[in-house]
Amino acid sequence: MTRVDQWVWAVRLYRTRSIASSAIKAGHVRLNGDRAKPASPVKVGDEVRVRAEGYEKVFEVVELLSKRVGAPIAAQAYVDRSPPPPPKDEFFGAFGDRDRGAGRPTKRERRELDRLRGQ
Repeated sequence: MTRVDQWVWAVRLYRTRSIASSAIKAGHVRLNGDRAKPASPVKVGDEVRVRAEGYEKVFEVVELLSKRVGAPIAAQAYVDRSPPPPPKDEFFGAFGDRDRGAGRPTKRERRELDRLRGQ
């Protein structure tokens, strides 16, 4: 068995083990539906859910890794069962971006942008 913080770091879901441990303590990682602790054991067949970038990624453990490996080998250690990411709202993007070099919005332009964004 391997610790969950070691496994998510080894399969490159987090850049460092300390970041992985902090994310687990903050409740961003679930193991088989339950909130995990950094030292929770991971077994083959377990489901690991990682909340990142506004949506949840779901992984099934296929191989146990305790040391960080290259990306192609790490990708073989899990099966990604994540639903597709939500589509980006094209309407919001069209009005939320400013042209490069347009400068800072005026007070009137900022109010119009806020009104379009629904704030």
